[in-house]
Order: sequence, then C-alpha cells, then structure tokens
Amino acid sequence: MFDKSDEEHWYALKVFYNRVFDVERLLAQDGVKTYIPLRSTETTVGGRTIRRREPAVSSLMFVRQAERAVLELMQRAKATSPLMVYFDRETKKPAVIPDPEMEAFMLVTSTDDPGLEYLPEAPAELRRGDRVRVTEGVFKGAEGYIRRVKGNRRLIVSIEGVVAVATTYIPGCFLEKNHDGLNRFTRLGLPEIRDLSFPVLFAGRISIVFIFASL
Repeated sequence: MFDKSDEEHWYALKVFYNRVFDVERLLAQDGVKTYIPLRSTETTVGGRTIRRREPAVSSLMFVRQAERAVLELMQRAKATSPLMVYFDRETKKPAVIPDPEMEAFMLVTSTDDPGLEYLPEAPAELRRGDRVRVTEGVFKGAEGYIRRVKGNRRLIVSIEGVVAVATTYIPGCFLEKNHDGLNRFTRLGLPEIRDLSFPVLFAGRISIVFIFASL
C-alpha cells in the first residue's frame, strides 16, 4: 500500500549563519535535490572585477524530499548549525510547496535578472484578483499576480508563507489572465490590467520549527 509520507515534495528551510551551501553539499551526498535562489554580484579588488554568486535571500533554501525523510532529518540533526523548517500550522506537518508554485518561482529566479526584487516578508493578507501567465519574454511561462511596484507593472510570484519575488516591468501584451481557474487564458490589455492591485501574500498558515543539522 502506497504511503503518502514516501512521496517527494518541495519544502522550505531557513539556514542560520547563511550556511546554505554547506547544507546543500551535505544533502547532495544523499542525492537530495535542492534549490537556492541566487544572484550575481560584482566587486572590484586591485583593479580586477570579481563576479560571485550568492544567495538572493539570506539563509533561504528548498529541498525536495519525502515527508518521512524530512522528519528523519529533524530526528538525527545535531546542534551545530541551526535550521528552521517551515511547518503547516493546521496539519502540524512540514508545509508542502505545490509543484506549480515551486516551478514558477524557480523559473523566475533562475533568470538571474538584476531587476528581481525579493519580498521575504509581506502583509498577512489573502491574495485577491486574477492570476496571470507570462506568454513572451525572459519570464515566459511564469504564473503569478500583477501588482504595481514603484509605478511599474510587475509579476509577483510567491511561495505562500515563505517568500515572494517581483519581476521587472512586463508589458500588458505579454500577459494572459486565467478565467474561473480553468486554465483558459485571455490576452490582457493595458486598460484592463491598470486597475489590478494585489497584496503580495499570505494566508498566514505557515509556521517555522527549529532543527539542528550536523555539518
């Protein structure tokens, strides 16, 4: 009989001291799939420009494991590098991130667009309005909500209760709107989208549980 606790899902971790790469290497030894949103930075040392990749959101990473494996990780962890695991307050279990939500987030954050703006904290409000999909450009295929940020129309893609990211400006002709949640999309025109205003996130059902991983 199939046990749902053996089914792999995405989960969010917050790693203290920003040791996400250490945890990534540790989990890679067990073949665990991880994702860390990164951004490129440039510094000049002795007249030379040095480019580095660093976490876009300090201490945040994602792992894809079975619930059972996440719970086992918590049991065997030791107090050398504290982590926080996001739990669902209602189920009292690790909060599952739906695949479409995670895929949209990875699609947007992996573009390395310098104009991305991360929103680790947001009002605890429910999202309202129409969900849209990007049909053209670097963010093609991403789905989220439209909100004006600093006067520009931007797509907000969120992992509920964890983080959100706002894209750079997206023309209205690059957007389609989902009607009635049935995956039927209609082209959005500028007048139609101008009045849309969405709080970023979240329902507030996610809490954080401390664990400690031995590195």
